[in-house]
Amino acid sequence: MSKDLTTGKPSTVLWKFCLPLFGSIIFQQLYNIADSFVAGKFINNDALASVGNSYEITLIFLAFAFGCNIGCSVIVSQLFGAGRHKDLKTAVYTTLISIGVLCALLMLLGILFCDNLLHLIHTPDTIFADSKLYLDIYILGLPFVFYYNVANGIFTALGDSKTPFIFLACSSVTNIAVDVLFVAGFHMGVSGVAWATFLCQGISCILAVLFLFRRFSKIKTEGKTKIFSWKLLQQIAVVAVPSILQQSFISVGNIIIQGVINGFGAATIAGFSAAVKLNNMVTASLSTLSNGISNFTAQNLGAEKFDRIRAGFKAGLRIVWTICIPLVLIYFIAGRYLIYAFLDSPTGQAIDVGTLFLRIVSPFYFVVAAKLAADGILRGAGLMKQFVIATFADLALRVVLAIVLSATALETIGIWISWPIGWTVSAVLSIVFYAFSMKKPQAKTPLQS
Repeated sequence: MSKDLTTGKPSTVLWKFCLPLFGSIIFQQLYNIADSFVAGKFINNDALASVGNSYEITLIFLAFAFGCNIGCSVIVSQLFGAGRHKDLKTAVYTTLISIGVLCALLMLLGILFCDNLLHLIHTPDTIFADSKLYLDIYILGLPFVFYYNVANGIFTALGDSKTPFIFLACSSVTNIAVDVLFVAGFHMGVSGVAWATFLCQGISCILAVLFLFRRFSKIKTEGKTKIFSWKLLQQIAVVAVPSILQQSFISVGNIIIQGVINGFGAATIAGFSAAVKLNNMVTASLSTLSNGISNFTAQNLGAEKFDRIRAGFKAGLRIVWTICIPLVLIYFIAGRYLIYAFLDSPTGQAIDVGTLFLRIVSPFYFVVAAKLAADGILRGAGLMKQFVIATFADLALRVVLAIVLSATALETIGIWISWPIGWTVSAVLSIVFYAFSMKKPQAKTPLQS
């Protein structure tokens, strides 16, 4: 059911809207965690390293899906808040057509160049074949990834955060079961992990798109609705392209960092693969809450309710910090036991590497949460230049510091501490940009241009 985010107490509205989003991303991350868990527990540490090594490359494709999601979601939210339902439908149809073309292009590039990317990040020979196998199957499922993400983004743009939660909960639980069946039952190895994800994402995608069109049939508009608009595509691109570039460069940066880590051997790769999945579950959860703040901002911007945007930032900050408290405590105190769940050996270098990574980065989740709350406002208001600058600062620092410090006596510790430094600098920039943007709330947005 669609929900108007422009009425009601901002803190209450955001809590009710964001909590299902938080639950959704937890289940979304179970896809990747299930892959790593099954690979590490039911195959071996090399299989875990293969999935983890491939994961950094899959994030490039996810960056494009995420950017399309954000671009469509922000514009649809603004149109919904402004009551322009006919244009809203056109914006959605335009997005669905455009991402079909984009997805076909990415699949072609993936098939042609994934081998090169694996070589570029110095993938060890012992895990190269399985890494390539996982990637090949993942690329075949890209249409499911794109349309599923965009469909869920449209639901949240309409103020419905519960429908994506239900889809993700069902598909993630199913994915775990199918992972175990294919690997432990059918002994399919790494290919079983990949095909399980392919199958479950495919079913979820089809259901999500069907439900989306059913929802649209209930939104009444007068006259014939255009199925494509270059003007709306341009407005979507103003938000989507910077988001894609931002996420893509982050993924490229992560690939560079993965290449540095690969130089320290398979045990370090396996430990980092387990730890970074846990870390990404937190940052992805906070990013999803940031998306919720973006939807809240965009709807209220469309309705020209600027005071609610300021109140939304304060409420959003309280939400992300509240969620950070238990996560920081669990990761810092019990991180070793969480890492152990991914590995087939209870001791060794892999567990030590993963545990140390979590203890270094987890206290700084409060910092990255503040950054993402401010980013939610910037993105929802269409202030993409400021958003991209703050994010690139984080990326540049992490990549440079990882390369430089790993060559010193710090070795891998130097790589791990690049995360908190990048987050801190980026958070300061995002909050400063937010503060300045609130002094000029009448600035043009993509919708108003």
